[in-house]
Amino acid sequence: MRFVINDQIVLLRAPDGPLATYIGAFAESLSVQGYASYSIHRQVLLATSFSCWLKKTGVPLCRIGSNNHSQYLRYRARRLRPIAGDTAALRHLIDFLRSEGAIAAEKVSPPQLTPAERCAQAYEQYLAGARALTKATILSYVPLIHGFLKDRFGDGSVKLSRLRASDVVGFVQRQVPQLHLKRAKLLTTALRSFLRYTCYCGEVTLDLAAAVPIVANWSMPSIPRAIGSNQIRQLLASIDRSTATGRRDYAILILLARLGLRSSEVAFLELDNIDWGVSQISVQGKRGQRTALPLPTDVGKAIAEYLQHGRPRSTSRRVFLRGKAPIRGFLSPCAVGSIVRHALQRAGIQAPTTGAHQFRHALATQMLSRGASLAEIGEVLRHRNPQTTMIYAKVDLKTLRTLALPWPGGVR
Repeated sequence: MRFVINDQIVLLRAPDGPLATYIGAFAESLSVQGYASYSIHRQVLLATSFSCWLKKTGVPLCRIGSNNHSQYLRYRARRLRPIAGDTAALRHLIDFLRSEGAIAAEKVSPPQLTPAERCAQAYEQYLAGARALTKATILSYVPLIHGFLKDRFGDGSVKLSRLRASDVVGFVQRQVPQLHLKRAKLLTTALRSFLRYTCYCGEVTLDLAAAVPIVANWSMPSIPRAIGSNQIRQLLASIDRSTATGRRDYAILILLARLGLRSSEVAFLELDNIDWGVSQISVQGKRGQRTALPLPTDVGKAIAEYLQHGRPRSTSRRVFLRGKAPIRGFLSPCAVGSIVRHALQRAGIQAPTTGAHQFRHALATQMLSRGASLAEIGEVLRHRNPQTTMIYAKVDLKTLRTLALPWPGGVR
């Protein structure tokens, strides 16, 4: 006798075992997450087989854990050819059962941290709480500081009061030759931040931040690498907007190009951040700073097209969602960078870089060529420090030539 689950999954017999009553809800949860019918069917079949095995081996619902699904997969591999997705499918099932409260959350013993790791963790909490820095900045600083603490104290006790200027200078001198210029500057910035934190904690009375050597930058030698205007037009024209993924990617790319948003601002944009009535979009930049920006007509139209005819059904409030199951918002800004990289590759465009930040540089360069001041560019790009915008002065070569002093010997 056939057994039908949710009007789409047909089984030869009704589910049996401790998971029988959860099979239907599990199938529904997979459907909500956007899995295809064949994938739902395969995962449900695996779940029913797992439930039968649990009954045969005498494992009750309350005792089910990750070790059971590992044991079952070994048992199954001796009888059937393993399928690559079996491990992930059973992990989905276990996660679903935990979310339903059917089985207890697995108790994981917290790892034993070394003194250096504990100190770095306390610094991380300070950056998030007292300084309200972005997650990306914290993730950049903390590993560098852990490396400094490990270098100075090893696995032993961390006594910040024992830090000396020679420790700081020696560490920088050893590390900088191995690092790219930007990474070296990040290291010294993180060290200054950490050493100010040690004063904040009262562990150190001297201003050791002043002892951090300055990494030579030669007054910003590099000109910002911006994608060209023609390349942007070619890239946008290459997107296949007849597909849901194409509509999403087009909306993301035009947001980057027209508003100069950071990849994190696009990735974490939410439906509530768009005010269609006044054509405004609110973005959360660095340090949680929120800014309202005008929503250009072409950008608004692209987002609306995606929301109406491309965005999967989801309870998520994120504007942009994954195109494949599980349907959810992007986990990190890296997803936006990946979309840019693949779009450039498909279009055969040799852009200066493959990342999303080149669109911010392009917007600044375009504004500069149209006569905008550096202050206006900094306002549009939401730079907190005017010095950040100064890098674009090197792009305006015509203006720089008018400021150049004549050669004392005259033209030769």
